[in-house]
Amino acid sequence: MKRLKGGPELKMPELKVPDFLVDLYWDLRDRRLLPLVALVVVAIVAVPFLLGGGSKQAPPPAPLAGASAAPSPEPIGSKLTVVEAKPGLRDYRKRLRHDSPTDPFKQRFTSPDLKGAKLGGGEGSSSSTSTTSTSTTKVTKTTSSDGSSSTEVTTETNGESGSGITLFAFAIDVEITKTTSSPSGSDPAEKKDQEQPQVKHEVLPPAPLPGEKAPVITYMGISPTTKMPFFLVSEGVSGVFGEGKCISGLGTCELIELEPGMPETFVFGPGNTRYKINVLKVKPVVTGRAPAP
Repeated sequence: MKRLKGGPELKMPELKVPDFLVDLYWDLRDRRLLPLVALVVVAIVAVPFLLGGGSKQAPPPAPLAGASAAPSPEPIGSKLTVVEAKPGLRDYRKRLRHDSPTDPFKQRFTSPDLKGAKLGGGEGSSSSTSTTSTSTTKVTKTTSSDGSSSTEVTTETNGESGSGITLFAFAIDVEITKTTSSPSGSDPAEKKDQEQPQVKHEVLPPAPLPGEKAPVITYMGISPTTKMPFFLVSEGVSGVFGEGKCISGLGTCELIELEPGMPETFVFGPGNTRYKINVLKVKPVVTGRAPAP
């Protein structure tokens, strides 16, 4: 192109392609991916035109001449029938129309006939027997010289025992020796009078020993853990000597446990009377019978 004379010289701006586009171009070319990239670009541009070209709907065909038009469907609501609602209970006659009435005062069930039947099947007669028992209770009351008394209860049963619950209690046979010491009571060797040992059989709890007038100790039963008889010590006891085990009490023993065959001496009363108590035997005895539940 010829430049006009005498006019200013025009310079065209230099266009520079970014470096990353140049590098991308050469990489695609070296890997022979340029045709694939061009195909992808053409597909992206052509897809909207291909999809939008067939969206027009074909016009409906014209009706034939002389053909009658099809009747239009009736609305659904025109075929429904409206019925008035009548809330309330159902008539019981309709609900019970299949049942037959019965007389409530007429007996409809009878007890089975058990004549000739016996346990285990077969025919025969059955009988039941009951046994009775006869018991005799003997009460013996003994009074000693010091005014104390003891009661012995002996029960004898003859025949077979009937139904019921037999009641038991643990009784003891005990030997009691009373000794009257000197008024001071400081020396155990100073003895005034010693009575003959007194043996009491089947003493049931609770029982004061040696008696109600001199309740030195009271038999309370046997311990549920050691099965040894234990006794409640009276407040009038000022001293206890022996191998008995004190199970209650701080300053003085209040509850003591005695082993059979191991005598224990108790100092009782203002006269310092000594009572040596030796448990000979512990045995269960029948105290009565209760009806079965």
